[in-house]
Amino acid sequence: MISGPDRLGIDAITLADVPEPVAEPGHVLVKVHAAGLNPVDYKLAEGGEPDWTYPHILGLDVAGEIVAIGEGVEDTWEVGMRVAGHGDLRRNGCFAEYVSAPEYELALIPDDVPYTTAAGLLCGALTAYQTINRKPNLNLVRTALVHGGSGAVGGIAAQLAKMHGVTVFTTCSTRNVDFVREHVRPDVVIDYRTEDVDARIRELTGGLGADLIVDTVSAAEAQRDLERLAYNGQLVTIVDVPQISAGQMFGRGLSIDVVNLGGAHASGNPIEQHDLGTMASDVLSMVSQGELDPLVTGVLPFADLVEGLRSLAEHRVTGKLVVDVNR
Repeated sequence: MISGPDRLGIDAITLADVPEPVAEPGHVLVKVHAAGLNPVDYKLAEGGEPDWTYPHILGLDVAGEIVAIGEGVEDTWEVGMRVAGHGDLRRNGCFAEYVSAPEYELALIPDDVPYTTAAGLLCGALTAYQTINRKPNLNLVRTALVHGGSGAVGGIAAQLAKMHGVTVFTTCSTRNVDFVREHVRPDVVIDYRTEDVDARIRELTGGLGADLIVDTVSAAEAQRDLERLAYNGQLVTIVDVPQISAGQMFGRGLSIDVVNLGGAHASGNPIEQHDLGTMASDVLSMVSQGELDPLVTGVLPFADLVEGLRSLAEHRVTGKLVVDVNR
């Protein structure tokens, strides 16, 4: 947890005893078995959040067992159910033994999916789901460039795009090329450290550009992506937006979409809030059916959680890290 706003950062995260939460109205109380680690976790630790009260418990991605039901919760949820969900960054999170979670964010975990796998299939996988299955119009998308194929978002997005019959190109660094080929299986891996991404996209598309680009990197990369798009191309960004003129958009028929997964919690829109649970259910089912590689590459004991966040901050992680709270 973070003890107060005067001391932030990964090194400020401490382990402490706090009162066990209760199942609030519209919530269930989940006994945490596993928690996913995400870049947003260490960024929140470093920057804080205006809506926090302190001490604040970090952690957004939970997989565990329902142990209590709050007032007003639908009858479909019962004590003993195995569930997973992506939480609200404004509230106390799941780097703990128990967490109170709103029912709308939850999905049942299939019997053949371990808690640790389920916890790894939330923030990154749901963001990826939105970049492919929610934001773009895929009717005329024949080619897609997905940045960061070795990451939790890019690796899942590339797999989802392949499910739609799209020819997928993905970028990664030299050390991750073999991992991406084995687990993500795009049509083409572009090593951005040794290859000219612009030249490769022109070559691979016959000079037309990619119909869809998923940018997981930066505003600067998204700016370059505009020139890599085909006519009527679509850019979906999860980090920042490029500078673009009306003439540029109209002249080439371009469109830009932004993904803000966790914003659904604060949106006040019950349809968007419940879609968090719907998307989680979909990706869990895909893994259960062997259609999707969850890309979980490391399972840490709870005592190593801070070191796991530090590894993320230092960009030493390929795939997805998860904490097993029972270890």
